Amino acid sequence: MVLKIGPLAVDPPVVLAPMAGVTNAAFRKLCRSYGAGLYVSEMMSARGLVETEGRMKRMLTFGADEQVRSVQLYGVDPRAVGEAARRLVEDHGVDHIDLNFGCPAAKVTRKGGGAALPVRPALFAAIVRAAVRGAAPVPVTVKLRIGIDAARPTSLRAGLIAEAEGAVAVALHARTAEQHYAGNADWLAIAALKAAVTTVPVLGNGDIWEARDALRMTEETGCDGVVIGRGCLGRPWLFRDLVDAYAGRPVQDPPRLGAVIDTMREHLGLLIELFGEEVGVRDFRKHIGWYLAGYPVGGVRRRRLTFATTATDLLTGLAELDPAIALPAAAIRLPRGHTNGPRRVHLPDGWCDAPDDPTPPVGADLLVSGG
Repeated sequence: MVLKIGPLAVDPPVVLAPMAGVTNAAFRKLCRSYGAGLYVSEMMSARGLVETEGRMKRMLTFGADEQVRSVQLYGVDPRAVGEAARRLVEDHGVDHIDLNFGCPAAKVTRKGGGAALPVRPALFAAIVRAAVRGAAPVPVTVKLRIGIDAARPTSLRAGLIAEAEGAVAVALHARTAEQHYAGNADWLAIAALKAAVTTVPVLGNGDIWEARDALRMTEETGCDGVVIGRGCLGRPWLFRDLVDAYAGRPVQDPPRLGAVIDTMREHLGLLIELFGEEVGVRDFRKHIGWYLAGYPVGGVRRRRLTFATTATDLLTGLAELDPAIALPAAAIRLPRGHTNGPRRVHLPDGWCDAPDDPTPPVGADLLVSGG
C-alpha cells in the first residue's frame, strides 16, 4: 500500500507527526532506522521564518541520509505563509510542506489561529492557496482537527477547500479542539472526510498505539495512510512494527528493557551529536519517562535518570537497570505525551460570526506545538 503525496511515494503509508521539541533531526534519524515512511520536522512559524530567519534556520537541520526534507509550517497571514513556503523550497531544499490547522492551545485559538482558523473559510482558503503557489512544485498538505467542538465542526468544509486550492493530501486528527488530547479519537470523522475528499489522499491520526491500530483505522475508515504522534514517544520501533504490519508480517513482541536501554543510548548519542552534551542531555530527559513507561524499574531509579545532568550520569543510571525486565501486557497501550482535556476553546470575540472575513487575526503568529 503506497501513499502518494504529490510526486512523493510513501511506503508504507506512514507519516511521523510533527511534535515540538521532539521531532528534531536526532529523533527523526532514530525513527528512520526502524523503517520507511515520511518523517516531518518540528513545526516552524511562517512569520518567524520570514522576519527572523536566523533563528528558524537552526531548526532546519536535516540528516545527510534524509532524502525527503519535510517541514510543518504554521501561519495565519497568507502573504507570510506564501513567502515562507517559497524560502523553504528555494533556500533550504525542502521537499514537502505540511500546514498546521490543528493546534488546540488556548493562547493560539483565542487569537484565531490553529484549530480556530478553519472557522473562517475565506482566510483558510487564502492561506492554503498562498502556500501551494509559494511552494510549487513542492507538494503541500494540510493537517486539521474535527472542529472547535461537537457543535462547530469544520473538517469537512476545510478538507474540500484544501483539495480545491491544490493541497495534495489532507490529514485529520480525529478530535475536536475542545477535546485537546482527552477521550477517544472519533475515527468516523476520518471516514466522513475520506468520503467527501475524493481526489487527494486522506490520512488519519489519533489513538494509534500499536501497529494493529493503524491497520484497523485503514480498514474502518478507508483512509489512505496514517499519521503517528504520541504512539511513537519512547517507542520509535513502532515504525518497524508498522512496516511489518502493512507487509502482512507478524509484529514483534514489545522489547525487553535491555533493547529499550540500547535505543535510549543511541538516542542520547544522536542528541549530543546534534546539540552538544549539555543541551542534548537536557533534551533527552523528557524522553526517559516515555521509554520507561510501564516497565517496573522503581521510582528511585527513574528520578535519578530524570535529574541527570551529564551523559555519564545517564549512562551509569541506565547500566543499573535490569535488561531482562519485560513490559507487562497491561502497559502496552499506556498513553504517552499530552493527555490533557477537555477544555473550553477560547476564541476572539465574534470569530464565528464573520466566516467570510479574510482578514488575518492579529497576534496569532506564535510558534506553538502541533495538533
